Amino acid sequence: MDFFVTISQDEDGVYIADCPSIPGCVSQGETEAKAVANIREAIKECLVVRRQRGMPLTVDVRRVQVET
Repeated sequence: MDFFVTISQDEDGVYIADCPSIPGCVSQGETEAKAVANIREAIKECLVVRRQRGMPLTVDVRRVQVET
């Protein structure tokens, strides 16, 4: 499966990775590459737990336009 993830850097320089289509699926790493590797593992684990609990594996993620 393919997932979109967001990567951002916090005020301490740690990279935060988030998978918007799996609520609560977040990880981090000292480098961007490590954060990506960690979110891959987190996604796998989140999918296992969601499957065991009979939850939908993902939620819809949509693009919306907002005028600024």
